[in-house]
Amino acid sequence: MGFDLGFGIGISSGYATAGVIGFEQRQDYAVIGTVTNMAARLVGAAADGQILVAERVLTAVESFVEAEPVGELALKGFRRPVATYNVMRLTA
Repeated sequence: MGFDLGFGIGISSGYATAGVIGFEQRQDYAVIGTVTNMAARLVGAAADGQILVAERVLTAVESFVEAEPVGELALKGFRRPVATYNVMRLTA
């Protein structure tokens, strides 16, 4: 149909609150917290085909991936800039 679609990925790690929200007639499940906000902001900053991760995530997976620093991004909702990395590929 002539459309080019793409997407970027943002990954954060940390604590969140998960549970049922709503009222008796309508309930839904949600996850809230700083970690979900950061992941959403990283998604917004990611270019097509890019995987942006926070430093905490890189520390957990650095033996499995090759990544390059993007720099510190000023993300909405965070007082300080967030050290961000671009995951380029998995390593052996």
